[in-house]
Amino acid sequence: MKTYLVGGAIRDRLLGLEAGDRDHVVVGSTPEEMLAQGFKPVGRDFPVFLHPRTGEEYALARTERKSGRGYRGFVVDADPSVTLEDDLARRDFTINAIAEDEDGNLSDPLGGVRDIEARLLRHAGPAFVEDPLRVLRAARFMARFADLGFKVAPETLALMREMAEGGELGELVPERVWQELVRALRSSTPSAFLRTLRDCGALGQILPEVDALYGVPQRVEFHPEIDTGLHQELVSDMAARLAPGDDVIGFAALTHDLGKALTPTEVLPKHIGHEHAGLAPLKALCERLKVPAAHRELAIMACREHLNVHRLDELRDTTVLELLARCDAFRKPERIAQLARVCEADKRGRLGSSEHDYPQGRELQRLHAAALAVNARDLAEGPLTGPEVGQALKKARLLALQQARRPKAEPAAP
Repeated sequence: MKTYLVGGAIRDRLLGLEAGDRDHVVVGSTPEEMLAQGFKPVGRDFPVFLHPRTGEEYALARTERKSGRGYRGFVVDADPSVTLEDDLARRDFTINAIAEDEDGNLSDPLGGVRDIEARLLRHAGPAFVEDPLRVLRAARFMARFADLGFKVAPETLALMREMAEGGELGELVPERVWQELVRALRSSTPSAFLRTLRDCGALGQILPEVDALYGVPQRVEFHPEIDTGLHQELVSDMAARLAPGDDVIGFAALTHDLGKALTPTEVLPKHIGHEHAGLAPLKALCERLKVPAAHRELAIMACREHLNVHRLDELRDTTVLELLARCDAFRKPERIAQLARVCEADKRGRLGSSEHDYPQGRELQRLHAAALAVNARDLAEGPLTGPEVGQALKKARLLALQQARRPKAEPAAP
């Protein structure tokens, strides 16, 4: 029995990044032996155990053989005779197929260290094509590593294109697609996720509503980048910059402009009413991927309201209050800061606008705070019941909002 540290912990250390989870592979052992040493079993599809003291994962060395369609169609062999090289060969990318023994010696049979130095994401072997989830994993790794200069190796991209054309991406269950998308949105360069999928022909299968944005023109005076798909990439990266690691804001930023893909050709490059047109494809996407409620709700708000926030100074007081009410901002006040951040990402996610100020976001939060400060208990001394409470509260909030927008002039100096 011999134990090795494998995968991401080594990769990230070699890249100079903070290492995440530490995973280990155990060669020459059996489940019975692992249990006898106090390891706790957690693997459902293959033998994985948790260390009794550290809680780190230890998996028996294994091979995998394709037995059906999709990412679940595999037969796993975790016999004690499986070697370290056998286990590394079944991994997805060479940069993840590096092992380190207890003395700190590296085993790198597939050239992962070389590919890290060359900043290449390369598939580990021909078995790569057997798991369609690896197309999404490649795109997700690019979202994380593109700003370090990584590229997908041409031969790997060619295999990904074959996999997309083969139709097996349709076998992926929504939960796994969503999991990879969320990880990409938490990364520093979500645009690389979109570009990688698009380059191999998979974006139209995974996120057809987003793929439809590419090639759709916008008015150059507002969008120097012109192409709506490019704008979306810029917005997603700006959201990652403004709210690092926040996939709720990232998802709303990703889906805020879906309605532009539905604009009639004769109307282009204008997109009148795109914010409302985008609600139907957004809801369809959320239904298909089983998107959690928090992501869905903010995305719908951002899609519907982003133009209103951009032109906040032009809105009437009553319209601002109605906007806040539509967003359920008095029961869930955190939403307004989230909405402001998404709208800022939209406004600054344009060529030449990345360093621009976005005062509308601050103003929206300031007005919301003024209206939120009104408490129903402080409305009046007399008894109010039923609809009277709601009407009085609305009137008081409107007054507070008006005072915040147009404060009384300072008294003249004597």
